[in-house]
Amino acid sequence: MFDTTLRDGDQMPGIELDLDEKLYIARLLDELRVDIIEAGFPASSRIDWEAVRRIKREASYARVAGLARANRRDVEAAAEAEADIIHVFIATSDIHMKHKLRMTREQVIEAAVDAVEYARSHGAYVLFSAEDATRSDPGFLVRVYRRVVEAGAEYINIPDTVGTATPWRMEWIVSLVRGSLPRWVRVDVHCHNDFGLATANTLAGVRAGADGVQVTVNGFGERGGNASLEEVVAALHFLMGRRTGVRMEMLTRVSREVARLFGVELPPNKPVTGLNAFAHEAGIHVHGVLANPATYEPMPPEAVGNTRRIVLGRHSGRAAVAHALRSMGFEPERGLVDYILERIKEYAPRMKKVDQDTLARWVREYYAARIPGAEAVAAGR
Repeated sequence: MFDTTLRDGDQMPGIELDLDEKLYIARLLDELRVDIIEAGFPASSRIDWEAVRRIKREASYARVAGLARANRRDVEAAAEAEADIIHVFIATSDIHMKHKLRMTREQVIEAAVDAVEYARSHGAYVLFSAEDATRSDPGFLVRVYRRVVEAGAEYINIPDTVGTATPWRMEWIVSLVRGSLPRWVRVDVHCHNDFGLATANTLAGVRAGADGVQVTVNGFGERGGNASLEEVVAALHFLMGRRTGVRMEMLTRVSREVARLFGVELPPNKPVTGLNAFAHEAGIHVHGVLANPATYEPMPPEAVGNTRRIVLGRHSGRAAVAHALRSMGFEPERGLVDYILERIKEYAPRMKKVDQDTLARWVREYYAARIPGAEAVAAGR
């Protein structure tokens, strides 16, 4: 698990993390037990340089990576920041080489090899990324990876930089690269979410033989973001039977803390860690979940640090009302349940939310209309 929240996530438009915020998030990630924290891009700013150096010294579990373009100045900055892993990258797609780099294929290979060799001369473990790999000529892509491995890179990454891969395309590319390199070379995938496929593409990469996944908390990152750490971890565990070292019970807390520090409100339907990820309102769903949670929950909420919520609204049925009454200490007799359900159907569309105070008021109304003096009894429960 390679987490790049503090580098790729920090590039999210409108987000500016200061050093203390980066250090706090790094501590959360270290406690979460991600294997690698990409702490920043040391050559880009003093904050990133200092973040890499400080996180490297403080992390008790994770190794720390620093990003570097394929030039000696960037590599030097990452080495001076004491990164465990120097993450060297250069673009390999024709559109990037022509319009951004203005370099030939041979010049790109030369720059990549030189940067990897220079990083190795500092004693660093080198990760090499071919930026825009999924839009690169496959033959040239394999050639670049082979050359950087010969130069000393033991670890390579396959980025879907603008999120244009499909799961079947990602699986094909990873299989091609994996089969073209020595087995001892570690292979990561790094997927962006421009078409909403980042998690699916990441899983496809793992299925094709990738050893690691590059993710961010909540999928934060540039444009449509990155593959979401919590979604990928949960899917690997519950759908693919793959185990990571991540402490899954911390996922919801970390997700919400990082969202708070980024100043971003998570959508309630955010998978795994959202407020509604395990919320149920529809009568059929509530009846099933109360009988057996697995009927409408793909994983136990407590496994990812989230909680189940039974929500009352106009879609609710008798089971939800009875459950809510019991949780508040009321006996859900049939007449009371019918009365509350009638009130919910009538008022919920306007109220939007039926809270416990409203429910308690309706209970008092029910008893007051039937038994003189019972309202006070109901109020005291």
